[in-house]
Amino acid sequence: MSLPPVKIKILENMLLNDGPTRAAQIARDSGKEFPATMMHLLDLTRKGYALSPEKGLYAISEKGKRILGIPEINSEKAKALLADSPSGKAFHFYMAIEKPLNLYACGLQDFLEKVQNVNVESLEFHVCRGDFESWFMCLGDVELGKKMALLKDKKFCGEELRQKLKAIVEGRCTALSAMA
Repeated sequence: MSLPPVKIKILENMLLNDGPTRAAQIARDSGKEFPATMMHLLDLTRKGYALSPEKGLYAISEKGKRILGIPEINSEKAKALLADSPSGKAFHFYMAIEKPLNLYACGLQDFLEKVQNVNVESLEFHVCRGDFESWFMCLGDVELGKKMALLKDKKFCGEELRQKLKAIVEGRCTALSAMA
């Protein structure tokens, strides 16, 4: 079963928000009017693609993630994603093409630490090119890869990009730790 593009966009925004979010915020993030978004949210909730853990708040469900192509993760997979990767799979930060920073991350926790201090221009460079998305996919984290693709589409820059990136990776690490 497939969903119309407008509902996919709403699910993607809920995925990026990474937790229960007000319907009005989902409407703003999706670029849609509130009444139409509310109608879609109610339908997505009724069909099991979204959850409403509290009145006025909505979050994507596991079924919603599956329709976006994100597989469920078991405890073993969560542990593997949290583990340090071999040096051959480390993420190497650059300022630009052929301008390495001699800084690398060996796993999600290490990446989170490095993101907080690396030059923001490096973050912009890598987000724009889809490098983080590719690296997370290479590690086997489809969900985090998808979130990076959605983040790239939002075109954040500067410290706002750093904060969004940090929040997404931190949220993912917390979720994986709870599953492990």
